[in-house]
Amino acid sequence: MVLVTKLTQLLNIKHPIIQGGMQHIGTAELASAVSNSGALGILTGLTQPTPEDLRKEIRRCRAMTDKPFGVNLTFLPAINLPPYKEYAQAIIEEGVQVVETAGNNPGEYIKMFKAANIKTIHKCVAVRHALTAQRLGVDMVSMDGFECAGHPGEDDITALILLAKSARVLDIPFVASGGIGDGRGLAAALALGAEGVNMGSRFMCTQEAPLHASIKQTMVEADERSTALVYRPFKNTARIFKNKVAIEVNLREKNPNVKFDDIAELVAGVRGKQVFTHGDSDFGVWTAGQVLGLINDIPTCDTLVNRMVQEAESIIKDRLSNMIQ
Repeated sequence: MVLVTKLTQLLNIKHPIIQGGMQHIGTAELASAVSNSGALGILTGLTQPTPEDLRKEIRRCRAMTDKPFGVNLTFLPAINLPPYKEYAQAIIEEGVQVVETAGNNPGEYIKMFKAANIKTIHKCVAVRHALTAQRLGVDMVSMDGFECAGHPGEDDITALILLAKSARVLDIPFVASGGIGDGRGLAAALALGAEGVNMGSRFMCTQEAPLHASIKQTMVEADERSTALVYRPFKNTARIFKNKVAIEVNLREKNPNVKFDDIAELVAGVRGKQVFTHGDSDFGVWTAGQVLGLINDIPTCDTLVNRMVQEAESIIKDRLSNMIQ
């Protein structure tokens, strides 16, 4: 048996699970392993320093899997913007079938991708953002609950409400993101109206994920209380792993006159990248979601995906259906 949803049909994948784009993590090794498991692997576009590097990574991934995979392209405000059009053109010219967009309004790029017959999924943290993405013509949205790693927005709406409301008001299909780590979460997301799930932190803790083994073990030993919210004074909230740096950032942010320059050296991206390569969990800031409370092993992607699907099928077939008498 398999779970057949609008997500599996739209993307021609076996299982309704997406590996979300993650900075420094979404490389060919992880994306291909996820796709080979029957789910959808995602390369993180801006992890590659240049559009030409992204071309090479797409080709490298294609050599490692014959299954569908996608590319994440996140549009963020910056003083020196990345060459987004060139990244988008590389995605199109390399024949990628699925793009996950995130961040600022992707309208211009959605038109480019749709003209190339590429399926688009936009990540949203609010229903109003999802309605905008729907008007822009995306094929699907990924609804990010407050539990998620990275940027959950400023509304603090948990997935239980976000998904149920999305099912009421959206005309396009959506997937659930944030707080998903096992078959129970997958079954619950489907019950709430989602067509599948998007997972980031859980896929970090797999054998194929390209980060230091000690960080994976740190995640296994953590729990749902092991995250911190930073950047709240700057209206750019991020959920990260609660380490010594996060605690110091939160301490400095208590100053009512805090400026970003007061924490800039603590949250430098180069420090976060070195966490993953060198294995010191306290060296910099790194994203992790409350799903840490559900992570207690480091399986292969294939084991994780198939275990989740089997758990979800069992819950739907043996538990929920037996409640109807």
